[in-house]
Amino acid sequence: MSTETIHQSATLTRLRTENDAWVFRTPRIEDGIRIHELIASCPPLDENSSYCNFLQSSHFNKTCILAEHKGSVAGFISGYLKPEAPNELFVWQVAVSPEARGKGLAYHMLQELLMREHLVDVSVVETTITGSNKGSWSLFRKLDAACGEQGEVTVFLDEEQHFKGRHDTEFLFRIPLK
Repeated sequence: MSTETIHQSATLTRLRTENDAWVFRTPRIEDGIRIHELIASCPPLDENSSYCNFLQSSHFNKTCILAEHKGSVAGFISGYLKPEAPNELFVWQVAVSPEARGKGLAYHMLQELLMREHLVDVSVVETTITGSNKGSWSLFRKLDAACGEQGEVTVFLDEEQHFKGRHDTEFLFRIPLK
């Protein structure tokens, strides 16, 4: 058994041996406002409009995942299949509530999402990350390590060229899956 598999098993055990079970599910439209509140509690994530979160939990819910613990929203990943490359999943945001951090929840949600039957043909995961977002770098480097460290990082949106100094550079992390 590889070190990665052992670590994944330990993470799953931690999540499943809590007093109350974790629930990982497809979000529903009625989750939109709770998703919006979760993202608001997770700087440095960009707060989109609540309308955006309602669209994610309805139109794009098959490529999103919600984690609940003790009846509260503990985590959320939003993503979509790229229209020009339907075998590529773009992960838009990963949010973990402050109370649920340090338990491997983000990685577990990502694994649960990628195991969905309608995503079996996904061969690449992409995301964008600002340089200072240590949590996201850690999460996606972990995924890259589990997939053979073939990921590539390039500039996607430049702080000056694209954002005119109003937002940090967004780096594109492209990870081929095994």
